[in-house]
Amino acid sequence: QVQLVESGGGSVQSGGSLSLSCAASGLSSLTTYMAWFRQVSGKEREGVATISRSGTITYGDFVKGRFTIVQDAAKNVVNLHMNSLEPEDTAMYYCAAGNPAWLRQLRADEYYYWGQGTQVTVSS
Repeated sequence: QVQLVESGGGSVQSGGSLSLSCAASGLSSLTTYMAWFRQVSGKEREGVATISRSGTITYGDFVKGRFTIVQDAAKNVVNLHMNSLEPEDTAMYYCAAGNPAWLRQLRADEYYYWGQGTQVTVSS
């Protein structure tokens, strides 16, 4: 049984930093990507950052160099380090795993395993 467990969310002031962690268990070695998505109530889930087992990384356009995704492949852990946070970054952040097609890595419908989410709140 696949489980993705996120941790590290919380509240921070604008300009601050947070780090999220996702621990995966039960994943097949055939699962090629892990990713972070975020969602605000009433809006679609959007891709934040993705990383393949070989280390290929993709970021959402809004990241603008503020976030870094890092994986420990041996431990099946993926971390998202977020700097220069803005109120617009407030959302529920989800860890995901799957086999997205090329150029579709930031699409939520390409992933079939999801964590329960962790809330990030940035105040102005």
